Amino acid sequence: MKHPGTSGASFKDKRIGVVLGGLSPERDVSLRSGAAMAAALQRLGCTVTSLEADRSLAEALARNKVEVAVLALHGPLGEDGTVQGLLELLGIPYTGSGVLASALAMHKAAAKKIFVFHGLPTAAFEVLPARDADAPAAAARIRMQPPFVVKPCEGGSSIGAGIVRETAQLGGALRAAAEADGGDILIEAYVSGRELTVGVLNGHALPAIEVIAKTGFYDYDAKYKSGGATRYIERPDLSADLHAQLQSLAGRAYSALGCAGAARVDFIVTAAGEPFILEINTIPGMTETSLLPMAARQAGMSFDELVKEIVSAAALHKHAAGGAQ
Repeated sequence: MKHPGTSGASFKDKRIGVVLGGLSPERDVSLRSGAAMAAALQRLGCTVTSLEADRSLAEALARNKVEVAVLALHGPLGEDGTVQGLLELLGIPYTGSGVLASALAMHKAAAKKIFVFHGLPTAAFEVLPARDADAPAAAARIRMQPPFVVKPCEGGSSIGAGIVRETAQLGGALRAAAEADGGDILIEAYVSGRELTVGVLNGHALPAIEVIAKTGFYDYDAKYKSGGATRYIERPDLSADLHAQLQSLAGRAYSALGCAGAARVDFIVTAAGEPFILEINTIPGMTETSLLPMAARQAGMSFDELVKEIVSAAALHKHAAGGAQ
């Protein structure tokens, strides 16, 4: 599978740094994503160094003379525009979305406001300031009635997310969300239906993948821990029209936030066939159970070809206009 404008970009003669790990709760997943991407780049004949995204990242990038940064970071202080901003200052091209798109996508409430502005379907929501996370004050402030989903505005991998089906569950759900992130909390109307995800690669929507969590909620354990807790349907039973609609909505969401490179848009589709956008991930997971590689496989791309497309696009970005120093 070839995408216009990316296949001709050369990166094999560049010093590539895979930036992984980091300081977020999703560190373990990032390490796995980064290791898989680094191995693929080595198979492609690249000169690759893996760099820990800690407080000394700038020094490590300079010491290793990195010319292209491959971001395998998930969650805050990595997927939210912070590392992207550092790379802008250093003049190093990098994979994925720029500072603004990364920050917007990471803040779920901000992203949902943009979706609403662009007429994209997303579940009703409200935002609870972190200072009001104690249950008595929260119950008075939340206008929405259960069931609803409580999640950190800026978390990832469903860490700290939970479904509140009755008011008695509210306190525990708010505490979990607050402890996971410490920032504002998103209260989102619960929409029952099938969970599907559509990857977008350099502006091109990939085939949809369906996710079926045996627990009924696609949380961190269902995403990353073994044991058959989740089924992935690589060729879901969707009408051609609905599949095309999901791909179109994914592309529009990607464009609305100004994303670049690879991203993944998550949906709930009701029994009546009505899709709702849940969120967009600007650095999708690249582990053995990750959804973007599954979608790419359905489009005829191997894992190594997917990595090649992601890294090739970094050379075309105008994020770091000054070029590598």
